[in-house]
Amino acid sequence: MGKPKKLLNNPANVVTELLDGLVAASGGELLRLGDRNAVVRDKIADDKVALLIGGGSGHEPMFPGFVGHNLADGAPCGEVFAAPTPDLVLDTLEAVHRGRGVLMVYGNYAGDNMNFDIAAELAEEAGIVTRTVRVWDDVAAAPLDRITDRRGIAGDFFVIKVAGAAASELKDLDEVYRVTVKARDNTRSMGVALAAGSIPETGERTFELPEDELEIGMGAHGEPGIARRKMTDADAIAEEMVDRILADLPFKAGDEVAVLLNNLGATTLMELLIVGRRVDQILKARGITVHRTDAGSYLTCQEMAGMSITLMKLDDELKRYLDMPARSFAYSRA
Repeated sequence: MGKPKKLLNNPANVVTELLDGLVAASGGELLRLGDRNAVVRDKIADDKVALLIGGGSGHEPMFPGFVGHNLADGAPCGEVFAAPTPDLVLDTLEAVHRGRGVLMVYGNYAGDNMNFDIAAELAEEAGIVTRTVRVWDDVAAAPLDRITDRRGIAGDFFVIKVAGAAASELKDLDEVYRVTVKARDNTRSMGVALAAGSIPETGERTFELPEDELEIGMGAHGEPGIARRKMTDADAIAEEMVDRILADLPFKAGDEVAVLLNNLGATTLMELLIVGRRVDQILKARGITVHRTDAGSYLTCQEMAGMSITLMKLDDELKRYLDMPARSFAYSRA
């Protein structure tokens, strides 16, 4: 398989230029943080708990695409597949702080953990109170007894959606943290990869996968999954993925869930909906009610072919925050 064709200028400038494009498309609702690779909301209420999200670029629209009304207040953006630096996180944190503390939500990766932690320590020294929620929704990444070793994948979106709504309404950082932890702890995901994405600066593929195979449980950067299979039909893949997700929480009859069908980059909406049809059938057969389904691109890996399935178990509180109106470049809900 050859190198993919991409519409780029200097590959070293992709993060700066994509953020310029995002700000231009936001209708004035987003601002660059000076000349730094971070975006913040144009207007942040003086009395709100701030929500900071962020991570490596290359997963658009995650993270900067979810900065907006009733969502995040700012996002520092690292280079492609690399964590933002501690000073960039700190500068963005300080820019969104409005006196009631800052909740930080990001995927559970070593570089992000280290750099956000350093920024949090420096912020605390400056008198800014912070809390951190690391998302670890990928059931394929580690056994349940090592859940804190798991990766954060597309379940980030549901957690950010709940956190953003809670931060817009609640005035206490600890309460926003409590709600967000509940959202994280009730969210499970699994992905399947059919073909690799690439790194813009080099054009090299992130992994090798034979044309007649797929990989169950592969991570958003091409991290190894749990099994390779010969290509098979959508129903069989949906059944294997959902069975593993349901067993992990575990979900049970009588539960109500939200479903996220996430395109990893090069998978069509047609394919997402075909898989979603089988997911819905499986859940109904298990006595699990689907409150809502979202389908589209939330966390991608360049032109990786494949998708992930996320389930969030709901209660009345999570449902209300998940359903609150929101508006950003990548996601809006009336």
